[in-house]
Amino acid sequence: MIRVLIADDHTLIRDGLRHILQKASGFEVVGEANDGPSTIALVRSCPAEALVLDLSMPGRNGVELIKQIKEEIPALRILVLTMHAEQQYAVRAFKAGASGYLTKEGASAELVAAVSKVASGGVYVSLTMAEQFAQNLNEPVDTLPHQRLSDREFDVFRRIAAGQTLTEIATELCVSSKTVSTYKTRILEKMQMPHEAALVRYALRHNLLDDDEAI
Repeated sequence: MIRVLIADDHTLIRDGLRHILQKASGFEVVGEANDGPSTIALVRSCPAEALVLDLSMPGRNGVELIKQIKEEIPALRILVLTMHAEQQYAVRAFKAGASGYLTKEGASAELVAAVSKVASGGVYVSLTMAEQFAQNLNEPVDTLPHQRLSDREFDVFRRIAAGQTLTEIATELCVSSKTVSTYKTRILEKMQMPHEAALVRYALRHNLLDDDEAI
């Protein structure tokens, strides 16, 4: 029996994931969390083989969360299940320690296969994401401005480009507006952009926003 933890800030998503896994044979959902801090508390207190983790939850950047979990509980295998289909997010997630990456558009059968593969020690990437990786194998590394950003800076950059105010970003990330303003300054400097409007144009040009985020 594969013990699974689920971390997602949407109750309906957690309910759906639990239903899919419990309907399939060989899985037991042993715990759930709805934000960054509760996810850390959950993995510390509830032994499991796999964690199905949403990248975008209140209180903590998803990539930073993966890093901390792998530092504290290296044996726990992490499958990222997210709305972000961009390759840049997948690359950062794998570098942080994730063992699988699946978008929420995937079918239920793919979720079961992904959790099984990851829990057994393998690595899972959806076919669409694998094709993106293959198409970019010959591209030089770190040639684009957004690739110079840290994981937190990249997260803030996308939120700014999606039209969120500094106050909104600060609230979601549980930091001060001054801290977000500092991140914004660093982002503009590293990407050599003059203002926020340039960040928006850049994000749209490089397809770094989901369809429902584009403004």
